Amino acid sequence: MSKVLKLISGNANKSLSREISEYLETPLVDVLLTRFSDGEIRVQINENVRGADVFVIQSLTHPVNDNIMELLLLLDALKRSSTHRITAVIPYFAYARQDRKDKPRVPISAKLLADIIQKAGANRVLTLDLHSAQIQGFFDCPVDNIYALPVIYEYLKAKNIEDLVIVSPDAGGVERARMLQNKLGGDLAIIYKKRPAPNVVETLDVIGNVEGKNAVIIDDIIDTAGTIVAAAEMLKSKGAKSVIAACTHPVFSGPAVERLKNSVIEEVIVTNTIPVDGKEFDKLTVLSVAELIGEAIKRINIESSVSSLFI
Repeated sequence: MSKVLKLISGNANKSLSREISEYLETPLVDVLLTRFSDGEIRVQINENVRGADVFVIQSLTHPVNDNIMELLLLLDALKRSSTHRITAVIPYFAYARQDRKDKPRVPISAKLLADIIQKAGANRVLTLDLHSAQIQGFFDCPVDNIYALPVIYEYLKAKNIEDLVIVSPDAGGVERARMLQNKLGGDLAIIYKKRPAPNVVETLDVIGNVEGKNAVIIDDIIDTAGTIVAAAEMLKSKGAKSVIAACTHPVFSGPAVERLKNSVIEEVIVTNTIPVDGKEFDKLTVLSVAELIGEAIKRINIESSVSSLFI
């Protein structure tokens, strides 16, 4: 038997939280989220949540550390309020690119963040498109890592693109590209690249035929857009007719927006896991994942299977 469903939103992505609330026909819990005069975050849950199945929606986007702290304080407040279960709904999971010790004397930040979230009170985690699937193993509680591909697929399917080739911008994203290719059809190509330093990409070559084809580059994150823009230029130099870029998380830091605006990419498709307020441009299309997340929350609440949302 399902428990009473309660939704709580942090400040990171209020618009997405409201869309999820509308889909589930469940109002957001009244929460006080302000600052003390010295900048410390003040949290108070203004409704009774005793015995409830509570879902805390918070993307760990810019300002990353403030939003992490906000999530932790919300979790701690709920842990001390006799809830039945607390699920951290994290559409964008920060520090996910620091998932292993690849150099001497560096932290495994994703593992540390996982530990802190659990310690603060999360009994379960729901997230989208983790940068590294292995991060699920950093948690000792259930983790549902669902994919935004169904949302992107429906949009691309409606465009009915001919001579299609799905492109992975690196070897690590091949599985994501293959999944999209299996649903849309077309060919598959891979960009072979070398990264000499963080946020610096040296693109080397394309594995697969892209000449005369309409390319769709699929990735999980666009950060500074260096990777995606370099990949698009490589594809055009190899004879691609057009290039569309698609990703789940529009981090869009530093020069990203200018790079994308001035690139050979004809359209940039993203989802609203991260708000793009103030970073809009003509080529940008934003798709909503509210129904996807809302459906996952509903199924978790009624103890139903979430697995069909993974593909």
